[in-house]
Amino acid sequence: MDILGATLRVCVDDLETAVPFYERLAGGTALRFERGGVQVAAVGCFLLMSGPQEELDVLRKVAATIAVTDVDEARQVLSDLGAHIVAGPVATPAGRNLIAMHPDGAVYEYADRRQ
Repeated sequence: MDILGATLRVCVDDLETAVPFYERLAGGTALRFERGGVQVAAVGCFLLMSGPQEELDVLRKVAATIAVTDVDEARQVLSDLGAHIVAGPVATPAGRNLIAMHPDGAVYEYADRRQ
């Protein structure tokens, strides 16, 4: 499994206020989409999320998003290493993802760009 990088997940109260700051900080334009009632803006290494509190409470449990070349391969490697696959793989607006709990209890999203 090739790990390509990580994205920091940031829950914000007001996405419209937060996006300009992170665009200037990261030097790029946010890619925006909605998923499950949560508004999302991806800019640089940041994934900004805003929405209903109950949804954000769930999202805050995921420490980071880890980019991989292939989510199916990541699922196999993670399972072989004793991780628990909590959800997925499922299609997302940007590719596919899964949520895994590592043996130490840390929870991460693994995502690829495959359609």
